[in-house]
Amino acid sequence: MSVLVNKDSNIIVQGFTGSEGTFHASQMIEYGTNVVGGVTPGKGGQTHLDKPVFNTVQEAVDKVAADTSIIFVPPAFAADAIMESAAAGIKVIICITEGIPVADMVKVKAYIKDKECRLVGPNCPGVITPEEAKVGIMPGFIFKKGRVGIVSKSGTLTYEAADQVVKKGYGITTAIGIGGDPIIGTTTKDAVELLMNDPETDCIVMIGEIGGQLEAEAARWVKETGNKKPVIGFIAGQTAPKGRTMGHAGAIVGGKDDTAQAKMAILKENGIHVVESPAKIGDMVAEVLK
Repeated sequence: MSVLVNKDSNIIVQGFTGSEGTFHASQMIEYGTNVVGGVTPGKGGQTHLDKPVFNTVQEAVDKVAADTSIIFVPPAFAADAIMESAAAGIKVIICITEGIPVADMVKVKAYIKDKECRLVGPNCPGVITPEEAKVGIMPGFIFKKGRVGIVSKSGTLTYEAADQVVKKGYGITTAIGIGGDPIIGTTTKDAVELLMNDPETDCIVMIGEIGGQLEAEAARWVKETGNKKPVIGFIAGQTAPKGRTMGHAGAIVGGKDDTAQAKMAILKENGIHVVESPAKIGDMVAEVLK
């Protein structure tokens, strides 16, 4: 089993014919992902990468039963693209776009809260269920199928963690890059909960960074629900000067309790297996699963 995406997902690409959409859609198709078409307003009726192009998401839902969307739309139009997908009934919306104005995302969050959809991102690497569906920009060859779930704010650390887990002989069920913006759809806790409830995930790797309270909220939820599966935690930014923000817009440091060290202490208090370095993630996975 997997979460969010699998071989049966009917995936469309919003911003399909643009340079980013074209490049990453090609990679997704080559990986074996079930891309059923794409959306570029004004280009409906054409074919691109041997897939149909639609003018609207609703048209894609009606004609090819699209249920999952990945968004490569410029920042000024990305919020509208998310809301269009939600309105059309898309169940999983993965927004890769970086630099969406915070005010736009406030509107998006309010709009989708009553819709039956899940937003991942924005400003994220996407979601991958190895050997089934790559819905994002991650290097697919790193990921092998297995029983470890990954949740991460950082794209590069997602790839690092996956590489280590695979090299230790354990693969990945699903890896979810939640993104680092101040306002995102799926939080760390949301993603951990999905993997905690997945019967084929035996262990979860949770990667965070300085800024915000998402990791602390997830850790407290894990403890409150009984620590049903081992969770391994790493917080990036341990060497950052006091008060310094990370590269992500969401990493705005909020006082003495919002340092990497403080977050790591909270994780430990709540039963998370904390590693001091990303280089130790694979070793810890092997230890808790042996």
